[in-house]
Amino acid sequence: MRRSSSVALAAAMTAVAVVGTVAPAGALTGASTGRLAEVRSAADGPALNRAALREAIAVQPQDGAAGVVAEVHKDGQTWRGTSGDVVGGRRVEPGAHFRIGSISKPMEAVILLQLSAEGRVDLDGTVQHYLPGLLPEDRFTQPVTVRQLLDHTSGLPQDFEGAPDTPQDETIDRRTDSMTFDQIIRATLRPDGRPGPGPRFAPGTKQEYNSFGYRVAGKLIEEITGHSFQQEVSTRILKPLKMRNTATAVPGRSTPVPRPYLPGYLPRTSGEMVDVNEQGGLPSSMTSTTADLDRFITGLFDGRLLRPQQAVELFTVPRGADGKPLPYANGSNCNAGPAKGTACFSVGLMYSPLPDGTVLWGKTGSDPGYRSGVFASRDLTKRAVYAIGTSSSDTSGAPAVAQRLALAAFAH
Repeated sequence: MRRSSSVALAAAMTAVAVVGTVAPAGALTGASTGRLAEVRSAADGPALNRAALREAIAVQPQDGAAGVVAEVHKDGQTWRGTSGDVVGGRRVEPGAHFRIGSISKPMEAVILLQLSAEGRVDLDGTVQHYLPGLLPEDRFTQPVTVRQLLDHTSGLPQDFEGAPDTPQDETIDRRTDSMTFDQIIRATLRPDGRPGPGPRFAPGTKQEYNSFGYRVAGKLIEEITGHSFQQEVSTRILKPLKMRNTATAVPGRSTPVPRPYLPGYLPRTSGEMVDVNEQGGLPSSMTSTTADLDRFITGLFDGRLLRPQQAVELFTVPRGADGKPLPYANGSNCNAGPAKGTACFSVGLMYSPLPDGTVLWGKTGSDPGYRSGVFASRDLTKRAVYAIGTSSSDTSGAPAVAQRLALAAFAH
């Protein structure tokens, strides 16, 4: 079972910088199956281009999407919209729940930053110190720090690196399976029937998006606190921010996405479309809503979760001894223009610049059947959250819906 995340809205913001124009405004209210619905608020600044926002989330045949729910905040204005389920013919509510995938990673980072502020973990301390024996000493000879886990510079292997790809039908059939952090770590580092992988590069020399580092980070949280990840994230983040519509995974059990929900589909090789909203997943698997994810990024940026010293980590990309951002491992995944091929991830977040010089920070996520993202400017005047229920197994590249939404929300 593999879970991945894309740099969807970051690529979308690159598109904003290149295109920079959107369609004229208009008006629409109401909702029905397969149609668009929106919620609007009073405007303090230049009016949001609501017609362009509606058009952006309208599902098109080439999108690989079944439905969309989105929320945009800009200069005191709010827009929320949905595009109905074109596969199952269901109405999608603005408050629909969905699976958030790797958007849980910033929450893991917040917990470790809080533990750092409490003096219970040192970000420059090593995995070898806190979790002795976890990294096989014959393959991992250089120290890996906690910070390197969180800013994707650890050089550790990817989840299940070297394992054969899972056929799509098997992914669908096994979607209710669950794995613990320990099981993922063991299956990645000490796999049965094949040699275990080694480092992808020397720690701290490059950046490469790495979910496995966050499996180790999740294990570290549980080891330091003596509590489950679910308990820590609920106590430290969900309850303080009143994220009442966000739910954590139930260990060892599969659960459906709470209603009302955004359906997400995967196609079998026979062509049958399967609603995969019920899943098992990882200890860090979560469901949420656009409103709750907006609560999270707002609370994260306004200081309710972190002290200033720790919050700096959210907005700092790793640099080398020369003071320049580290190179990205494959040379192309982060940034565009002159900065192409350099690091774009901080501790827990990623950044993307807008044409007006504003920088958005946030995170994307993917689970089977779902793709999502949440981004905001540091002053919180610009914020966007989206979730897409898929109708395709292709999760490569930035979702077209996310690119159109970014253009409509922030290109003028």
